[in-house]
Amino acid sequence: MKPPIPDPCYIGLDEARQVLSDIGVELNERQMKRAAEKDASGNRKLPFFIDPIDGKLRIEKGTLVRIYREAQIDAENTSKY
Repeated sequence: MKPPIPDPCYIGLDEARQVLSDIGVELNERQMKRAAEKDASGNRKLPFFIDPIDGKLRIEKGTLVRIYREAQIDAENTSKY
């Protein structure tokens, strides 16, 4: 039996910075905003979305942490040690 999927936890830019800080990724406010802004192609570096109620940028906390974990795993799998 699969474990239950946790309920999503949507966080804003400041909370996302704190979550990243908790896992050792220190970003300043400007860096976080740039990761959330759309580029010329309309894509974001991180999957932030606009909250339909208050219009602020949000991201799912588990998704944010998973992106960093997957990047680490990919780096480990492609390294030559």
